[in-house]
Amino acid sequence: MKTMIRFALTSVLVAAAALAAHAAEFSKGTVKKLDEKAGKVTIIHEELKNLEMPAMTMVFRVGDNAMLTKLKEGAKIEFIAERVNGKLTVTAIK
Repeated sequence: MKTMIRFALTSVLVAAAALAAHAAEFSKGTVKKLDEKAGKVTIIHEELKNLEMPAMTMVFRVGDNAMLTKLKEGAKIEFIAERVNGKLTVTAIK
């Protein structure tokens, strides 16, 4: 029984460490263009490590259209981009 409990606890700790390693991190970028009607933002960004993507300029969907009201063209931002339902999506901005 003790062996099973130790195994279960070890499994939980390993899984938690793996999730932490893959957690998205904020990347730096500059807002190039906003498209509020389409719910999209064009960002000139640095490497996106969590998506294994080099620095470039690209269009992202936003997870919440309210994010667009906080942005202005030319603004320097830090953001998290993730694949949501197969689409590159900005999920957080600071």
